[in-house]
Amino acid sequence: MEVSKELNIVLEGKHDKPIVADLIFKDDGKPKPIVIFCHGYKGFKDWGAWDKMGERIAEQGFFFLKFNFSHNGTDPENLTEFLNIEAFGDNNYVKELDDLQSVLDWILLPDFKFATQIKPDDINLIGHSRGGGIVTIKAAEDKRITKLITLASVSDYGSRFPEGKKLETWEKKGVQYIVNTRTGRQLPHHYQFYKNFRENKERLNIKRAAKKLQIPHLIAHGSSDTSVSIGEAGNLFEWSPAPKLLLVENADHVFGISHPWNGEELPKEFNHVITKSIDFLKADSKELWDEYGDSNDD
Repeated sequence: MEVSKELNIVLEGKHDKPIVADLIFKDDGKPKPIVIFCHGYKGFKDWGAWDKMGERIAEQGFFFLKFNFSHNGTDPENLTEFLNIEAFGDNNYVKELDDLQSVLDWILLPDFKFATQIKPDDINLIGHSRGGGIVTIKAAEDKRITKLITLASVSDYGSRFPEGKKLETWEKKGVQYIVNTRTGRQLPHHYQFYKNFRENKERLNIKRAAKKLQIPHLIAHGSSDTSVSIGEAGNLFEWSPAPKLLLVENADHVFGISHPWNGEELPKEFNHVITKSIDFLKADSKELWDEYGDSNDD
């Protein structure tokens, strides 16, 4: 049976900007474990081969959901371009956590259109890069999450902010710009981003969240990742109570995929990540916990 898709569903977020979501699943009427994917910084749900990943996971009997964070710079009319630069500048980590909460609340509504096709007590989160930090924090906060997968994830948000003179200049000017290397466009970060981080520093501590996890955690990272150091995967492995580490030889930050992705064939690195992720999602949680739960007790 081929997978069905419901694309570009517009949800109301908590911050006056829409969240746009895709559902990919086998329309067989059977309840399926839920898998929710969170994109990373300067990312979006339709980037590269995320859709192919969703199809592969859905083919294996999962109900796959991916979405755009409300302030990622895209909007329902422009799903693959950061034309809403004011929203991009107003984004912060707490808004992204709120967006993920809105998505979780929506899919678990009693009148959710596909309520008969999901297992509300089996929710798995996948996050890429900055989204890996978001899903780690959410998994530590929400007891409904059963498994966690982080792909090329960051292990710390605080170290990514400027310091000293650069921070002072940012505060004084109220905005700083970064270049989107794919398009050459200047994208703003308003100072509220740093201020919001400082105000929520404890909640946004990925180390604290990872140590609190009570579920199995697959940590995938490429050995040639130049965007997020492989050492950050080591940190997550050290902190997480039941971690499984998947180091992908010669893989970059996006495991060999790029945007746009038009080919049917996926790079072997990304294929490997998807296959291992499916194995992990299919495995019994208790068995995974028993197998990996003692791995950092020595």
